[in-house]
Amino acid sequence: MSNTFRTSSYHWRNSYLLMRHGHSQANEQGLIISSPERGLNAFGLSALGEQQLLETVEDWQWPTPTRVVHSDFLRTTQTAERVASAFGLTLKKEQRLRERYFGELDGQADRYYPDVWALDAQDADHQQYQVEAVSRVAARLCAVIEGLEQQCSGETVLVVSHGDPLQILLTALANKPLTQHREQAALLPASITRLGG
Repeated sequence: MSNTFRTSSYHWRNSYLLMRHGHSQANEQGLIISSPERGLNAFGLSALGEQQLLETVEDWQWPTPTRVVHSDFLRTTQTAERVASAFGLTLKKEQRLRERYFGELDGQADRYYPDVWALDAQDADHQQYQVEAVSRVAARLCAVIEGLEQQCSGETVLVVSHGDPLQILLTALANKPLTQHREQAALLPASITRLGG
């Protein structure tokens, strides 16, 4: 699956491929896995996720990446590894690309996501259930892109992260209210959204 996203007023020095990790064991089990304690070494790709990555790499339809940065959670690391190995690239872990932390709901059933999203729509700074505020997620992901824009030029950077953080990033880059991040088209597992270039 492919999307193209462009901001109207910014000239990008690089092109970015924003990729959500492939279908994961957390997706398969219907669980919220958002803490480093749970996500760094467990809940990697499911069999479906492995198949998605195999197909994505075999039928690559985007510019060839020149560098790969990724969340250090297992599911995003495995996703990044599959693409990087296909193009002979090295990986760079970036903690600021981690999953949004869902606080008290971490490890719980994913049926609680809509409850948090409803609160997000009212206040991008809320931390109910001790979740990470949307505004904080936006700040850390925007900082990653801003850093890459300063560090390099003319590259195609594959950025591998998670659904909520990437939707929040796209909302921020579009200069839309962060409370509207769930109005952004859903990013499916293993999907890629092209930014800039």
